[in-house]
Amino acid sequence: QVQLKESGGDSVQPGGSLRLSCVASGFNFNVYCMAWYRQAPGKERESVATIDIDGNMGEKTTYADSVKGRFTISRDFGRTTLYLQMNDLKLEDAAMYYCAAAIRCDWLETHGNWGQGTQVTVSS
Repeated sequence: QVQLKESGGDSVQPGGSLRLSCVASGFNFNVYCMAWYRQAPGKERESVATIDIDGNMGEKTTYADSVKGRFTISRDFGRTTLYLQMNDLKLEDAAMYYCAAAIRCDWLETHGNWGQGTQVTVSS
């Protein structure tokens, strides 16, 4: 069955960096759309970044406006691992971060598979 296991969450100060990892198994990681979502207390879950295969067998990525230029999503096909490099963290980045997978990116929220999450805390 599909399994997604996140790690890398920690407590950092504003301006700090973290790299989240999500080890995937049980599906064809190479062709799935993968994503990072986050949810802060009292707020709705939001998409942070997605990575997918484009028509030319390259990769395409999307980012929430709030993280563009600071976060980078990537994946290692050999390790079937998804990453989120987060730089210049801000107080508003504090949240539970979730890894998600679906055969299509527009299916993530309705038919996606989800990990248990990893907590990111940003405080001074």
